[in-house]
Amino acid sequence: MAEIKAGLTIVVLALVSLVLIPLQWVSIRLRLPFRKKLPQIWHQVATSIVGIRIRQIGVPAADRPLLITANHASWVDITVIGSLMPLSFIAKSEVSGWPIFGLFAKLQRTVFVNRTKRTETAQVADVIAERMATGDAMVLFAEGTSNDGNCVLPFRSALLGAATRSVGSDDTSKVWVQPLSIAYQGLHGLPMGRAYRPLVAWYGDMELAGHLWGIFTRGALDVIVRWGEPVLVDPATDRKALTRQLETEVRAMTVASLQQKPVEREKTDENGPLQFFSNAEKTVKAGA
Repeated sequence: MAEIKAGLTIVVLALVSLVLIPLQWVSIRLRLPFRKKLPQIWHQVATSIVGIRIRQIGVPAADRPLLITANHASWVDITVIGSLMPLSFIAKSEVSGWPIFGLFAKLQRTVFVNRTKRTETAQVADVIAERMATGDAMVLFAEGTSNDGNCVLPFRSALLGAATRSVGSDDTSKVWVQPLSIAYQGLHGLPMGRAYRPLVAWYGDMELAGHLWGIFTRGALDVIVRWGEPVLVDPATDRKALTRQLETEVRAMTVASLQQKPVEREKTDENGPLQFFSNAEKTVKAGA
């Protein structure tokens, strides 16, 4: 039965893709307004038919320019986050060459980063800053890689420079950076636990096709997405301090989601307490 469901899921996604891919290609070429909305529709369909149930806590920032910094456990993160609002991702350059996934990434207007050439970091940061300045919400998986879903790895500060570059030297300009946590909490309505969470996570040398089939056959995933308090960036913002603050916030939210406990928002470092403000919890229906 699970295999039949997975097969039907693939058929439906293929049919939806055959309709939306040409529309998105044309909208990008002609710079039509709904080029930002069509990928969200695809992700909403995907999460619905796979059986991914999303609980949002907090709300995405309405202010722009906006850079969203998230943890990363699986390719499923992209479909979950992409279903919530119009946005684009920042991904490693290898993704552009992947079958099917590379095409989808390009149609979502992803910015690709070549991590083997550090000299290109500033150039890519400028591209991201330009996209943010035009009103695009950009998602950065700040760990730089995925993991088993049970932890949050250290954030890398390099591409957060896009936020400070967006500010420039104008004291009146504003840029927002918002931490985002994604945690896989349940499977078929039951707590997933540390042992089963890697069944959803995609990391290391896992084979993509087999993992994709496993998600389609299992389905019924419960995901908690937490939006942290947006941070206002100005010309005086220290990029590395900002990175530490965002990492601490995302880790605290992820732990809270996995343990189903309140977020402990006050942490300390050598410079004293890092204060995180209370975040009004608002549960919304997935895709609303």
